[in-house]
Amino acid sequence: MLSLIVASVALLFVHIGAQAIAATSELGSAWNAGPRDEGVRPKGVVAGRAERALRNYLETYPAFVALAAALVASGRADGIGFMGAVVWLIARIVYIPLYLTGIPYWRSLVWLAAVVGLALMAARLLV
Repeated sequence: MLSLIVASVALLFVHIGAQAIAATSELGSAWNAGPRDEGVRPKGVVAGRAERALRNYLETYPAFVALAAALVASGRADGIGFMGAVVWLIARIVYIPLYLTGIPYWRSLVWLAAVVGLALMAARLLV
């Protein structure tokens, strides 16, 4: 389970990197290195998708971390709890290219798979 938590942090940095690369390619390195006081934001499709994908990750990430930590602390980081964490992580990895390329429906199904992963983790804590 601890390796999955570490992998989830790496995935967080993948999201941040994708968003930064998309925004920098649109607005330039001077914008990225500056204080961004002028309030200019990227308006491109890919940069917008990367930003929304990152925000979406950050919406479910606290739940994953809390459930994973609770599973480890309770000694229940096995069985369906571990499987749920694997499902969540794989779904979140698959989600990035689906979102960035704008593939509908599959992206939503993959998001739902991640939610199912969280539910399995929660179920292991309760059973």
